[in-house]
Amino acid sequence: MKVALVHDLLTQMGGAERVLAVLHQMYPEAPIYTLAANFDKMMHDLKGADIRTTWAQKIPGIEANFKKLLPLYPFALQQMDFSEYDVVISSSFAFVKGIKVPKETFHLCYCHTPMRFAWDFETYISRESYSPLIKNGLRFYVKYLKYWDRKTAGRVSEYIANSTIVKERIQNCYRRESSVIFPPVETDRYRISEQVDDFYLIVSRLIPYKRIDLAVEAFNQLGAKLYVVGGGPDLERLRGMAKSNVQFLGRLEDEEVAKLMSQCRAFIFPGEEDFGITPLEVNAAGRPVIAYKGGGALDTIRPPLNGVYFEQPNAASLAEAVRQCERMTWNPELIRAHAEKFNVDRFKNEFDQHLQTKYRAFLESTKQRKSVGVSLS
Repeated sequence: MKVALVHDLLTQMGGAERVLAVLHQMYPEAPIYTLAANFDKMMHDLKGADIRTTWAQKIPGIEANFKKLLPLYPFALQQMDFSEYDVVISSSFAFVKGIKVPKETFHLCYCHTPMRFAWDFETYISRESYSPLIKNGLRFYVKYLKYWDRKTAGRVSEYIANSTIVKERIQNCYRRESSVIFPPVETDRYRISEQVDDFYLIVSRLIPYKRIDLAVEAFNQLGAKLYVVGGGPDLERLRGMAKSNVQFLGRLEDEEVAKLMSQCRAFIFPGEEDFGITPLEVNAAGRPVIAYKGGGALDTIRPPLNGVYFEQPNAASLAEAVRQCERMTWNPELIRAHAEKFNVDRFKNEFDQHLQTKYRAFLESTKQRKSVGVSLS
């Protein structure tokens, strides 16, 4: 098979990009097509890859103004040419599931979620600091965007969802069935520490829908020490809310983050995520997770084995879950064993088997269509 990989944007590095990095390991000869990329911020595992961008790469400030430029991306996709490939694998959280491929090309979409800013626009945009004029303009455009997103859903041969909740969204938004293959977790990077410190931990991009504000409010009430690792546009707002027990450490090297994960009392996961790789990384270091009861956390957190839930998306509910966590006894070895069920080798095996099975079925159906066409002619 001649394979191409496609990913929406490589301007920031997060969980979706880690999945892409593993796909690159699996198919190292496959070029990676993307709307735009920040090569200075590229994660180590993607450096040296054959990354091919569109004319959107030349737009000044595309990284900071991604959502303001939404109307341009469907047009930028048209620049991508997949005529020379047998298989195209899209890693999609926004637009690239809508690429056009030849009828003879198999398009397998690993869907992180149908695009949030189309299907859950009001929730997504409500916490953004855009002017009313920009919000209203985007609100008008989203009507077309939802139409385009559903219309292009049929361009995908097969969907894989990264979680149970995303499988449900694919059915609701696209009227398509999908299989679930959980993302890969690099459990080998983490070790259980004999020392557990007195701080709680967040590792996240600091953007509004991640709901880091809930954690800041909860720890303002609790007075316990909270370390927040990461950067983003919400940083100054969060700093302005926080008391002195909440410390913002900025972006750190992977080794420093792994050490903090292994020594924290527990990891705080306050938003509703599509899956959430970071909590399982913390579990691989033997530490529990306090997560909002929704989204991908429902697939990964198993109280009282590896964490606890808080039921309501507010600071009081989160603070009570922290108190509950304090009262519990945790077994680091059992927590790590749970995380190992999501490791990279498991993902590679499941994904490759799925691809081979579905690609053979696609070839057979294509062959049958051609034979029917010949007989009719």
